[in-house]
Amino acid sequence: MNSKQLSTSSLDRQNILNNPYAVTAIQEQIGIRGITIDGEYKFTLQQMADFYEVTERTINRYMSTYADELRSNGYEIISGKKLEEAKRQLGENDSTNLSNVGRLGVVNFRALINMGMLLAESDKARTLRGIILDLVLQTVTNKSGGNTKHINQRDEAYLIASFKGQGYRQVFIDALKDCVDMGNSKYAIYTNKIYKSIFHEHAGEYRNILSLTKKENVRDTMYSEILTTISMYETGLGNKIREECKNRKKKLTSTEVDKIFRAFEVDPTWEPQIEMARMKMASRDYGFRSVLHPELSEYVNPLNTAEFEKFLGEKSADLATQIEQYQEVFKRLKDK
Repeated sequence: MNSKQLSTSSLDRQNILNNPYAVTAIQEQIGIRGITIDGEYKFTLQQMADFYEVTERTINRYMSTYADELRSNGYEIISGKKLEEAKRQLGENDSTNLSNVGRLGVVNFRALINMGMLLAESDKARTLRGIILDLVLQTVTNKSGGNTKHINQRDEAYLIASFKGQGYRQVFIDALKDCVDMGNSKYAIYTNKIYKSIFHEHAGEYRNILSLTKKENVRDTMYSEILTTISMYETGLGNKIREECKNRKKKLTSTEVDKIFRAFEVDPTWEPQIEMARMKMASRDYGFRSVLHPELSEYVNPLNTAEFEKFLGEKSADLATQIEQYQEVFKRLKDK
């Protein structure tokens, strides 16, 4: 992502604005303070124009063009007690003579930097965009322990999904071993078929997109929801293969297994699960890892604040800490 991209991509702007840790870091770096309303800094449109060294007319033009975006990020019209408080705080610094105004447009800090990501006429805004990008990268890197490649492992659901997924995969592996009349290539072939069906990429393509080495396990970088979807596929398909093998009383050919797979993957009950998995993978990898899965580009959405909390917040933890916390859980699962 570059500073020019911020001006043209609402997705990239929203990924920054929804990241509370990045917004806090930007606010600390810039250090601008406005009037305080409901415990939050607010800025009049004139103050915003002064900050970016443009005319209020320019600000109003952007407010009109990007009304929905700016409103969702903290632009509001105040009146009554809030307006009286704003007038009181502005006092002698009121350069716009608000004494007879009954309603006033103000923005919070998020909307202020939202405008900075949009303004093409302001040199100050262009400088700010560069600062924003540096701070966002630094914040995500610091919060993720310096390794966004394994940011998926900071989800408290990851470890259980990974552990239980090994058992479901064994169901699949055993079914291929016992019931499919092919050589050892069958394991890679049908694993890739599953990957391709779920997220339109085989393992090699996934490795290239995430720049993984041959020694790195692709599943170690997958989010818990993706692992769960794969597990559902593997255990379901494994049982279908074993059932057909039992009915035919012989091992199945690759053609017969392909037929089972085609019928399995078009089952409409899979659609909600697969849609969710594609959206999670595409949006998180774009937002956290700055990588785009070309075949999933239509599924990319801005990450919401809850997503940033999930992977960067207090509840997230590195893998070693999770393993220590879940030792007793693993013991119980293993004994089942």
